[in-house]
Amino acid sequence: MTKVLVIGAGGVGSVAVHKMAMNADIFPDITLASRRKFKCDDIAASVLTRTGVTIKTAQVDADNVAETAALIREIGATHVVNLALPYQDLTIMDACLETGAHYLDTANYEPRDEAKFEYHWQWAYQDRFKEAGLMALLGSGFDPGVTSVFTCYLKKHHFDRIDTLDILDCNGGDHGQHFATNFNPEINIREVTAVARHWENGDWVETPPMSVKQEFDFEQVGPKNMYLMYHEEIESLKTHLPEIKRIRFWMTFGDAYIQHLTVLQNIGMTRIDPVIYEGKEIIPLQFLKAVLPEPSSLGETTKGKTNIGVIATGIGKDGKEKTLYLYNICDHEDAYAETGNQAVSYTTGVPAMIGTAMMVTGTWSGEGVFNIEQMDPDPFMDMLNKHGLPWQIKELDAPLSF
Repeated sequence: MTKVLVIGAGGVGSVAVHKMAMNADIFPDITLASRRKFKCDDIAASVLTRTGVTIKTAQVDADNVAETAALIREIGATHVVNLALPYQDLTIMDACLETGAHYLDTANYEPRDEAKFEYHWQWAYQDRFKEAGLMALLGSGFDPGVTSVFTCYLKKHHFDRIDTLDILDCNGGDHGQHFATNFNPEINIREVTAVARHWENGDWVETPPMSVKQEFDFEQVGPKNMYLMYHEEIESLKTHLPEIKRIRFWMTFGDAYIQHLTVLQNIGMTRIDPVIYEGKEIIPLQFLKAVLPEPSSLGETTKGKTNIGVIATGIGKDGKEKTLYLYNICDHEDAYAETGNQAVSYTTGVPAMIGTAMMVTGTWSGEGVFNIEQMDPDPFMDMLNKHGLPWQIKELDAPLSF
């Protein structure tokens, strides 16, 4: 029998286990584990209330390979869904290899002491997973994840060749806080303050953080400023779809967010190197995380919608150049009503459930380490429509003007 261990009790982990419990025919045995078991217990209580399904809970230090492997063995997990911090990807992958469990995550590994988002650490596990007869599926969130599946769907059904790809991530929600992040503050701020990179004509092009801004009118959200950033799916997409000449990632931020972040940077609160405070080493960004609102607490107050998708320009199946926009709109209040979490968590947790379902059912299979764009997009796209993230596609009159 399939037994799934989900590691991570934040908003994404909460959404994932709620959605798994709603699909008990696929997920008959679910355990949620975290360093803080009480958070797992709270989520399990919500799952029981909302779905009538009982899930198990456990405590685990995912930085510890032996402890993680012991838990996998104890519950007999066949699949491990890593929704913890990206720092823990490699230790959880090691534990899966030690115990013979399949692996899935939503974000690539990054070292704690450097804001460096690259897949090479995880791709280096290819031979070990292949020799063990195990599958590791990387990046089954929204971005990375759904946006990569969107791209492959467009290539499979609409394009002979994609020349340019823009990934647009808009959160039009308002949580009512002066300053808060919609997912883990430490990870969010590390991403935003990193040097921006995009792929163009076979090479990386770097620009200072948050220095390139464009306005875009997002359906059901309205005009928003979006900023050019680096995101890990650029690396995997340019590797697996090398025909694409330019790949860019854009994310929206409000003026208040930018102002607060600028001040925090200027006073050193976003530093990830240790400083001495009262004789002890602390990481300023980790301290900042501790005083900011917990993202999983924002669901009740957040209103508005997200709009995330891809715009591709290339040569269509008819031999003519075209530009297509494939996207999803998700409502924060609807997401909260269903799972008790806001839409940013929902749009990552649902794809984590779907990716796991693809593996559990054997719809997607293989031995080794895979990125999500290496799989057939069609069954994943079907499940998005059925499980809360319906998508739509439209043709634009022209490519983006910027």
